[in-house]
Amino acid sequence: MRFRLKRLSRKQQQRLSPRIYIQVRDGKFEVMGMGAWYSYWRDPYHLLLTIPWTGFIPLICVFYITTNALFALAYSLGGDCIANARPGSFLDLFFFSVQTLASIGYGAMYPKTTYANIIVTIEAMIGLVGIAVMTGLAFARFSRPTARVMFSRVAVITPHDAKPTLMFRTANQRRNTILEAQMRVYLMRDEITAEGQFMRRIYDLQLLRNQTPNFSLSWSVVHVIDEFSPLYGMTPESLIETNSMLIISLSGIDETVAQVVHARHSYGANEILWNNRFVDIFHHTADGHRYIDYNRFHDVLPLE
Repeated sequence: MRFRLKRLSRKQQQRLSPRIYIQVRDGKFEVMGMGAWYSYWRDPYHLLLTIPWTGFIPLICVFYITTNALFALAYSLGGDCIANARPGSFLDLFFFSVQTLASIGYGAMYPKTTYANIIVTIEAMIGLVGIAVMTGLAFARFSRPTARVMFSRVAVITPHDAKPTLMFRTANQRRNTILEAQMRVYLMRDEITAEGQFMRRIYDLQLLRNQTPNFSLSWSVVHVIDEFSPLYGMTPESLIETNSMLIISLSGIDETVAQVVHARHSYGANEILWNNRFVDIFHHTADGHRYIDYNRFHDVLPLE
């Protein structure tokens, strides 16, 4: 028995094994196209959730106008089937379709033939389903819980309690509290295994404090670089050579909406500053009160 191998077209090859391009930019290891809303055309629901509002609203308007125009064309094929519509007036048929699709109820115009009533029945069913879908999409977009969390532009490696320490800052930009906030930090870098194989390895970084019951102001995240740390023995040069990157993941319960919110951030090798420290943002007033100066949230100073 003989078999013949069929050569696949380029489009079929892309469907079976699509290429994903990766680049290193500004010290960050990035997957090109990650998170782009326009890459989800085969997943319409996800597309309509991720597309910006400036694209979502015009898209809905175009869909609404196109649907009514198609039904107006269907009514025109039935001849004089709509009472009190001007003969040959596509505009009257369009607005009649708008009234039918939105279940508004007719004024002077109404269907007067069996053909028109059949089209009205089809359009009414499509209108009910369409209104439910659009309402659900709008509610899903509005109801998605989001966190407004600010991360310092850079992370620093500085002595803390006489030990080299990785530090960065984060702050809650809303005037509420994120309950049971948890912070996780990961180190990603390129490595070669003992067998000579390349791999992108992920390490968990142990934090001095990885959770807080009330996250309402600011949070200084601290990782001690000891002999058990993946950063132990690394230098600024080795971080760049291995395309190292810090991945930050924060989650907690927003007390306002009582839902879990997430925030993430990343630091490339070029955004980790050695022998620097953050400027103190906690200050005291003359009458003994404390305040936080967020104007210097991102500022660092070199160690003397």
